[in-house]
Amino acid sequence: MENNQVFRVNTPQVVCETIEGEVVIVHLEKGYYYSLLKTGADVWSRIERRIDCYSLIQEMTQAYDGSAKEIATAIDEFLENLQREELIITDSTMESVNTDNNTKEIAEITNKPCFEKPMLEKFTDMEDLLLLDPIHEVDVEAGWPNAKTA
Repeated sequence: MENNQVFRVNTPQVVCETIEGEVVIVHLEKGYYYSLLKTGADVWSRIERRIDCYSLIQEMTQAYDGSAKEIATAIDEFLENLQREELIITDSTMESVNTDNNTKEIAEITNKPCFEKPMLEKFTDMEDLLLLDPIHEVDVEAGWPNAKTA
């Protein structure tokens, strides 16, 4: 990844919610949903803040106990995976948000948790249900919900 590259959530196709430390993500066009925990949720929150890759990796390196190279490699792979799933896209219109204050606060953490490789769990078991669009696919004669025709 380029150091100054900034990502954003691929809205409106992707919606997400953080619930008790878990990020639940739904790709509305594909009908898949995803789960992020621990380091994955931390990376996602930084993507939502639209910070550049370099700052994201710096913050994660300061927040977690682990080698800088291991953390950078794991985060690069994770970001590539999020892009492959079309959950995030490059944001060329946004400039990176200044993270100097955040970096200083993170640097003061003394008991750092051990870095775990961020994982993206993908679920396809509700694809048919999530692809139903009862609001827009109402057919007066057939009723609703009706699945979209290909």
